[in-house]
Amino acid sequence: MNEDDVVAKPLRHPWRWISGVLVVGVLALFIYSLWSSPSVDHGIIVQYLFNPQILNGAVLTVVITVVSMLIATILAVILAVMKLSPNPLLKLVASAFIGFFRGTPLLLQIVFWGYLGIIYPTLTLGIPFTNIVFIHGQTSALVPSLAAGIIALALNEAAYSAEIVRAGILSVDGGQMEAASSLGMRGGYTLRRIILPQAMRVIIPPMGNEFISMLKNTALLEVVAVLELYTQATMISAQNLAQVELLVVAGFWYLVMTTVLSIPQRQLEKKYGRGFNVATARNRMFGFGKKKVSA
Repeated sequence: MNEDDVVAKPLRHPWRWISGVLVVGVLALFIYSLWSSPSVDHGIIVQYLFNPQILNGAVLTVVITVVSMLIATILAVILAVMKLSPNPLLKLVASAFIGFFRGTPLLLQIVFWGYLGIIYPTLTLGIPFTNIVFIHGQTSALVPSLAAGIIALALNEAAYSAEIVRAGILSVDGGQMEAASSLGMRGGYTLRRIILPQAMRVIIPPMGNEFISMLKNTALLEVVAVLELYTQATMISAQNLAQVELLVVAGFWYLVMTTVLSIPQRQLEKKYGRGFNVATARNRMFGFGKKKVSA
């Protein structure tokens, strides 16, 4: 190597490692202080960690989350397309829906759907001004607490997810739609095969966060007596008066479920992030790629 050659050496960032070690240390001390507290009965935690009642609640929590998120995603795409539509009536309806469900507390919406039978003792579904009736019966039987909870979660999540989907659609270059139109593709086909696949890179990360948030929001269904994880834990703690221990058990399973359900999100991010170098973008943002030049 010649004397005039330039050698590039990566910059060292010791404070990043030091700050990371400090954060992990503080977190470890906090967890140890909770676990070593004399008021916590570890035997009860171990006893109920794999209790069938707790496990049934955890399974129901996942089912509610998946079903609600599936319904919410379908509604979100419809609402996003309506809000982007040049039709002012469709745009008004979508904006009103999003504004209402984002502007009222989720707990209030859950209580409303749970107590729907008080407002409408019976439900009838049919063709207006005719004798044709498809569904008729008691509201409490047609819309039980589980269905009411799923409806409340799905409608509330649809309002938030609609804005995420709309942002993803707007992130796609407008020339894509023009190119598809020049090839004779219809709007619906273009949206499914060209626009949405490209928008998924922007949509999936926040939608994954919404999915995890909904998983935890299922705890609010306790107010309408849905036997999900948190409800099961509170029912057991009401019998043995071990509130803290059962909260630890519920928290453990919430952490397990969020960790497991985060795996598909990362796989989808990799799939739809092809052609976009995430590592390069991150390095540019935080300066990881900068090098020190020495002669």
